[in-house]
Amino acid sequence: MDDTTQGPQVAAPPSAELSLPARLEAILYLKGRSMTLGELAEISGVARDAVEMGLITLMADYAHRDTALEIRQEGQRYSLQLRDGLGELVQNLLPVDLSTAALRTLATIALKKRILQSDLVELRGSGAYDHIKELLAQNFIERKRQSEGRSYWLTLSEKFHRTFAIKTDELKPKRSEPAATDDDWEQAA
Repeated sequence: MDDTTQGPQVAAPPSAELSLPARLEAILYLKGRSMTLGELAEISGVARDAVEMGLITLMADYAHRDTALEIRQEGQRYSLQLRDGLGELVQNLLPVDLSTAALRTLATIALKKRILQSDLVELRGSGAYDHIKELLAQNFIERKRQSEGRSYWLTLSEKFHRTFAIKTDELKPKRSEPAATDDDWEQAA
């Protein structure tokens, strides 16, 4: 059989290449809050038993590494957190007075460059509303109402770029996409 008779090869999405423990770690990091097995199972698309085994593997991995992070279980909820005793170090290193959760939300906005507030809340959880208020109050992001719709566009401010010394062209998407115009963003929403 020659290659011309076969259908097109479809590459697996990058997340499918990651192990379940790595995907769970990413979910816990991006959500920035404690989550139940059910929530993790729903987001990762696997059974609760598989999630539980993945978390056990991830917790064991963190326990055997010299790392600042750990997977913490509190009751029936799991979270990715800094190990005890590192809070003071982090506060000394942070160039601004933002909570860790707000910094994670800011990092998410920075990676996306421009994101609808509703999409950000879906990614980060309802606590993102407080993070957005905090980031707006400190002028790290800008918010503009959609021309059609009820949500807001969130973008990085000039203060963000000055504070974190990141140039806009350094925040490139991993896959090559043509630059979107304002009209493209509004139509996509």
